[in-house]
Amino acid sequence: MKIDSLEKLFIEELRDLYSAENQILKALPKMSKAATSPELKAGFDKHLEETKVQVERLEKIFEALGKSPKGKTCKAMQGLVEEGSELMKEDIEPAVLDAGLIAAAQRVEHYEMAGYGTVRTYAKLLKKTEAAKLLDETLAEEKATDEKLNDLAESSINLQAV
Repeated sequence: MKIDSLEKLFIEELRDLYSAENQILKALPKMSKAATSPELKAGFDKHLEETKVQVERLEKIFEALGKSPKGKTCKAMQGLVEEGSELMKEDIEPAVLDAGLIAAAQRVEHYEMAGYGTVRTYAKLLKKTEAAKLLDETLAEEKATDEKLNDLAESSINLQAV
């Protein structure tokens, strides 16, 4: 598809996020299993449930647009997930692994926040009010997850890793 309009770019960016979210759905259970902190495990498990809802929101947007969400692979998320996978294969102290898992998860969250912020802005410009509302919900969840990860890192995980 030739991308010659903001509408087409909007759809491509949404497809990128759809691919990213589906990759995250596969990665989060592995991260939860690898985590040693009960709070971190619970955080990953909670975010897995949120991610399922986020995928449903994207599917709802695609349905309203009359487009398929498939057809794009988010290479950036592939790289971020691969970095996290490599970390889990290292000979690493449990507390240090938890700190590394938080770092990997925050990189993912920041990528998602950038993506969702962008598509939400496109939706507003394109007068796609319902899509903008749904994307804003997801953006708020991604920001909240990042804040929770940061709080957990600063209040205990990173201190234990020292």
